[in-house]
Amino acid sequence: MPRNAPFETSKNASSLLRSRRSRLLAGVFTLALAGGAVGAFVLPDVVTPAQAQLSTNQPTNTFSFADIVEKVSPAVVSVKVKKDEDQVASNDDEPGAQNVPPQIERFMRRFGLGPNGPQGGPDMGPRRGGPGGGHGRVVGQGSGFFISADGYVVTNNHVVDGASEVDVTMTDGKSYTAKVIGTDPRTDVALLKVDGKNNFPWVKLAETAPRVGDWVVAVGNPFGLGGTVTAGIVSARGRDIGSGPYDDFLQIDAPINRGNSGGPTFGLNGEVIGVNTAIVSPSGGNVGIAFAIPSETVSEVVDALKAGGQVARGYVGVQIQPVSDEVAEAMDLKETTGALIAQVQPGTPGEKAGLKPGDVVTAIDGATIKDSREMSREIARKKPGVTVKLSVLRDGKSITVPVTLEQLPTDVASNDAKKDAGEEKGAPGVPRLGLSLAPAKGVAGAGDLGVVITEVDPNGPGAERGLKAGDVILDVAGKPVMTPADVRDGLAAAKKENRKAVLMRVKSEQGTRFVAVSLGDNRG
Repeated sequence: MPRNAPFETSKNASSLLRSRRSRLLAGVFTLALAGGAVGAFVLPDVVTPAQAQLSTNQPTNTFSFADIVEKVSPAVVSVKVKKDEDQVASNDDEPGAQNVPPQIERFMRRFGLGPNGPQGGPDMGPRRGGPGGGHGRVVGQGSGFFISADGYVVTNNHVVDGASEVDVTMTDGKSYTAKVIGTDPRTDVALLKVDGKNNFPWVKLAETAPRVGDWVVAVGNPFGLGGTVTAGIVSARGRDIGSGPYDDFLQIDAPINRGNSGGPTFGLNGEVIGVNTAIVSPSGGNVGIAFAIPSETVSEVVDALKAGGQVARGYVGVQIQPVSDEVAEAMDLKETTGALIAQVQPGTPGEKAGLKPGDVVTAIDGATIKDSREMSREIARKKPGVTVKLSVLRDGKSITVPVTLEQLPTDVASNDAKKDAGEEKGAPGVPRLGLSLAPAKGVAGAGDLGVVITEVDPNGPGAERGLKAGDVILDVAGKPVMTPADVRDGLAAAKKENRKAVLMRVKSEQGTRFVAVSLGDNRG
């Protein structure tokens, strides 16, 4: 054996040990990454197989929602309703469909989902039988919460809509019969009252809006379980889910499920920042997208319901739409803010004040409005009889128009989503729109004014702009039209003036709106 043989053997053994040590170290590091969610691993300065071990000195996490939950939970109740069977649409094969509020149905269709899609108020859904139910009765469940010691309870309108009997159950198991003081379908808020006691536990509606990223705690009655607490953050504010002109929802990611409808979402100070009303879910369960009515809106509605059982909203009597980029370009506007008046209803405050189609409302009582939806909300907050000063752009000039508001009629209230039409979709339009036109006076039911669209090329620019057979073009570039030639002349004149776009005012079943037609593309 050569003299250096022992050295070579020792060298090989050392190399093998280093290789094993490296593999063990790599294994410990991999385990630390994979096990980070279940334990804290410590890598010592010198790692050997005997030293790689799980640390037993775990840091103590002192943050907890327990104190908040203990404080607010007694004020949260389960709401059970009984409805006569003839008041509920027969749709037994889709549990919960009967309790989906109309405004949320539009949101469902917007995402191409059925009743178990965006849950319009994730309530338990009506079911036959059930505790206290009998033949000819339907029982549904939701959530709610006391807002005063003398028994006022807030929940969702769609939870109690059409109810013949309402009961609330507290966390201690005690149940009370509640009466419906008033409801507001347009915001999905309902106010109940439990009589006979003056010492109910209650919670306060927050007076300040939360910030995006703030922690929230939701308490409610998912799937009829009662007293369930979840937590998350405020994901967004001012969400428009297509339910109507007053959409202004908080979006939260706290797990919300069917049965949480009407339940409160709390900030860390124990005040209610919102009332849970809807979730987005392809499966019917929580996917981290839920919507709550802001406490500011709830407070305003509750005050009105307490005072008179209904909400009286201001009314101008105009159909409005957003100022899109195309509209701003066609009207030579510098900004895409404000609300464009598409139609002024006869006999309304707007007509009496002298508002006209084509006016752009930029401010109310000096407060700037960013779009048509904000104008709708701000006018609705005003009391009937109040005079507001509208800042209006008309023919490139700024004027002030005083308008004395009236009370919003019921028939208008039920059709708000249709009236607030006009946000345009799709690619730019062109002078040749792929439309067949005829004078409106020559088409039965089309009226005496304008030019009716009799046929639409489904692949043409007109179809892309949302124009449909039966729509009536009232004017082009601010000039009334009565014949197809008037329409063509209006488009040609605008193009000759090197304008990039032109506005057409169009009347349809959904109301009257402006459609901006781009003049930059001459495809036929």
